[in-house]
Amino acid sequence: MQFMALIYSADGAEQNYPGGPEKMMADYYAYTEEVKKAGVMVAGDALQPTSTATSIRERDGKASLTDGPFAETKEQLGGYYLLECKDLDEAIKWAGKIPTAKYGTIEVRPVMIWDQ
Repeated sequence: MQFMALIYSADGAEQNYPGGPEKMMADYYAYTEEVKKAGVMVAGDALQPTSTATSIRERDGKASLTDGPFAETKEQLGGYYLLECKDLDEAIKWAGKIPTAKYGTIEVRPVMIWDQ
């Protein structure tokens, strides 16, 4: 089964990471290598800051564009890992190792596979 691990944190929260932002990046590189070696990682990417986001809504055939993310919240979606795991328990185990879990939130959600 595939699971999306969505990575949320407040802007600038990486400053509070134990050891600082440089340690956080080193931990991310190590985590990525670990999930690759385990054969669990399908894909993963970081997102540009929320200031670069554009939200689109279509109502009655008219598109409305808004600068910024869809929802105004303290924690913003900053990236993801797409993981191939045998079940939710395994996905939670791997998601809990994502460095941002130390100061933000990791949301784990099963992915719908349409061709099965």
